[in-house]
Amino acid sequence: MKVISISPLKSEHQSKRRSLFLSALALSLSAALSACGESTVTFKGSDISGSHLGQKWSLTGMDGKTYSPSDFSGKVTLVLFGFTQCPDVCPTSLAELAQVMKLLGEDAARVQVLMITVDPERDTPEVLRAYVSGFDSRFMGLTGTPEQIKTAAGSFKAYYARAATVNGNYNMDHSANFYLLDVKGESRVLLANNAGAENIAHDIRALLR
Repeated sequence: MKVISISPLKSEHQSKRRSLFLSALALSLSAALSACGESTVTFKGSDISGSHLGQKWSLTGMDGKTYSPSDFSGKVTLVLFGFTQCPDVCPTSLAELAQVMKLLGEDAARVQVLMITVDPERDTPEVLRAYVSGFDSRFMGLTGTPEQIKTAAGSFKAYYARAATVNGNYNMDHSANFYLLDVKGESRVLLANNAGAENIAHDIRALLR
């Protein structure tokens, strides 16, 4: 029988290769187990991650300054469309959002509620300040030229239209949804305006984690 001897040097190389292989295998298994253990975020509203809604707009705030999405980086932003002479939906929505801020407690400092007016003709920065601040002093109203409002609404795929009423006056029809954007400014959740304060607060907390 022929005996094959392995030199100490060759044996040492094989041992190192085996050790490296086992280490790589252990890391791969660890990563796989970690991925399996990750829990996906479940929202109460509709998950719109990847839709890239609300990315390109520039509007005027209640303080007269110009704002764009990047100005709210680091905060969860809740956007809704409305107008100050809205008879029912808008005040109800803002009152509900004021309740959401109370439910969030200290986390509310990391949230910005924005109401973009669909009635820039009547909703000046001063008018918006008086209206929006009455629900919560931390809320911000945004206005702009008709073209800027159209661009902003288009970026969210939000609907609005002027509707004539008696005596030459007019009302505004508009989408009543809430849009949640995460701290990086990415659109993540679409909520109905009657989702309920608890459900809205739940989805905001999920994005703050």
